[in-house]
Amino acid sequence: MMNLMTSLIGLGSHLAGWRHRDAWSPTTMSLDNAIHLAKLAERGKLDMLFLADGNAVRQMDDPILFSATSRSDRPAAFEPLTLLAALSQHTSKIGLFATATTTYDEPYLLARRFASLDHLSQGRSCWNIVTGSYAGDAVNFGRVAHVPRAERYNRAREFVEVCKGLWDSWAEDAFIEDKASGRFLDPDRVQRLNHVGKHFSVQGPLNVARMPQGYPVLCTAGQSEAGRELAAEHAELMFSVAQTKAEAQEFYADVKSRMAKYGRPTDSLRILPGVTLYIGRTEAEAEEQFQELQSLILPELGLAYLSRQCQMDLSAYPIDGPLPTMEGEIAGVASYRDSIAAMAHAENLTIRQTYERIVPSLGHVMFKGNPVQIADQMEDWFKGQACDGFNVDMPVVPRSLQDFVDLVVPELQKRGLFRKDYAGGTLRQTMGLATPQRRVFATPTLAAD
Repeated sequence: MMNLMTSLIGLGSHLAGWRHRDAWSPTTMSLDNAIHLAKLAERGKLDMLFLADGNAVRQMDDPILFSATSRSDRPAAFEPLTLLAALSQHTSKIGLFATATTTYDEPYLLARRFASLDHLSQGRSCWNIVTGSYAGDAVNFGRVAHVPRAERYNRAREFVEVCKGLWDSWAEDAFIEDKASGRFLDPDRVQRLNHVGKHFSVQGPLNVARMPQGYPVLCTAGQSEAGRELAAEHAELMFSVAQTKAEAQEFYADVKSRMAKYGRPTDSLRILPGVTLYIGRTEAEAEEQFQELQSLILPELGLAYLSRQCQMDLSAYPIDGPLPTMEGEIAGVASYRDSIAAMAHAENLTIRQTYERIVPSLGHVMFKGNPVQIADQMEDWFKGQACDGFNVDMPVVPRSLQDFVDLVVPELQKRGLFRKDYAGGTLRQTMGLATPQRRVFATPTLAAD
């Protein structure tokens, strides 16, 4: 079965989606809107809801983008784990997927927050492990410059290992709570981590009981060499960016081939490329919706957004000339830039044509058409080993999600490609992922202190 998820973004995934007549207004800091989306996605039996995050108000140096806004700005947004904790009380099956950085956080605090969410949701938490793609975050954490990429990934590996160790603090049966004997817990069923490493020194144990899932489902998104290795070693879910099926197939095969050296079967990692869907009851209706949204994009906004994604000022180049060559390391998400550049150069697109292509999908592949056509494209990628499912972006919220749940999901279910109901109660059970076994460390326990 496909794994399907969607983002919890009230603005919509199209750069001008928030301007559409069917879009919510207002969208900023609306718990009611988030609850509505969560219930709608759960009705569609989706695996999970994803909430991206950052630690800065972005693009203030670009007046056009900052005033026009897009989903990447995050000028005002809920802290993900706080919002998902609230949504856990309005849903019962759908996974709750939060972004949290390993660069500007501490393992103990983060492990505690995710363990708390897992208990509150009865086993539906998922962690998007990011090292931080936005250099501007650094100034909010006592730094003048972003941490170099290699150091960020080294810290991330140790960070994840520390979190896993903390989540292994307590055995499932540690808390006896026997009123007759007066024994609240079994001191032999808890252990200290006693971790001392390059980046962290953490004694433990964690002051949260073992979570229903053991660990949250672990996700990564980096497509660099270091990012692929991190996914092969730790991730159970991975985002990917691909403009073509062939590009997606190459990435899928490469990451899966790295897993054996870490003793992991390939089906223990699910790879989900982003896809933006323009859905109509007919092909003509889908095209009409697409063109209407395209008409709402100002050229200066499209150029500014493309420059931001490429991390290169394109205003000095002819807008109807070719996209210039882009090379070298960047502080942000290089996979987006590289995917955009590869598409533009392969198809000889101008700068204008390039932003017209990426704005509707914000760097991801785009599928457009009636429900059968959309399902055909999704099935082709899925059966062609280009993915294990999709992170489905919705151009206009809530209309696009409503159309996906009511029109496309039934078509996928009819083909036997997607579930008709949830299996079990935890996110791991929904996705068919194993529950991690608790590791016991050769360290003194509290009983020996």
